[in-house]
Amino acid sequence: MRDDQLLRYSRHILLDEWGVEGQERVNASHALIIGAGGLGSPVALYLASAGVGRISLVDHDHVDVTNLQRQIAHTQARVGQPKVESLRAAMSAINPDVHISTHALKADATLLHRLVPQADVILDCTDNFEIRHAINLACVTHGKPLVSGAALRLDGQLAVYDTQHTESPCYACVFPPTQNFEETRCATMGVLAPLVGVIGSLQATEALKILSGMGSSLRGQLMMFNAQHMEWQTLQTHRQAHCPVCSSLRR
Repeated sequence: MRDDQLLRYSRHILLDEWGVEGQERVNASHALIIGAGGLGSPVALYLASAGVGRISLVDHDHVDVTNLQRQIAHTQARVGQPKVESLRAAMSAINPDVHISTHALKADATLLHRLVPQADVILDCTDNFEIRHAINLACVTHGKPLVSGAALRLDGQLAVYDTQHTESPCYACVFPPTQNFEETRCATMGVLAPLVGVIGSLQATEALKILSGMGSSLRGQLMMFNAQHMEWQTLQTHRQAHCPVCSSLRR
């Protein structure tokens, strides 16, 4: 590491659990962030500030004035720009050393199966049930850890799915693709602005733990947060024997 990098990341390096070795692992890593909105904003800003060497951004949407209430990486001046380009500008302003690639495309199966194998960790910051399952399938297929976050109204969820570990479920184990699910969006239901910051920051924390090798991840647990009452609940989750996605991985 260069002297200026030792200074920039000194507060991480001072952590016994992190150290120089952890920072070097982070600097050499590659994160794929899918979704550049409310969750993707804090995720991307924290991963860039922490020195993740390569970050790929995927989002097909453009910045809208209604995003600015919660999507903190975007600004009034960048309304109308592709979200991935607006987010890249915010990340580069914090840390110009990070190599950022942008994909102003919808996260379909073709794109995911091209990008997921290249990354060390994948962060699902989307708000679409179908895309979440496509991301999960790509992560299971290529054996990549998935950090999943969700936020709507006053409630948030956080989980890590890593089927490289035999006891860990995948997203489809917990939220079966065949279940009758009513799609809801913050455009119609609303969302408390700091809630996406809470969940996105925790997603970034879990990703950095995975990339640096610091401590154990949240795999096998689903954390749920209610902002109105400041209540946390953690549920244990398990791999399902008949999961349509990961059951073939059972040994």
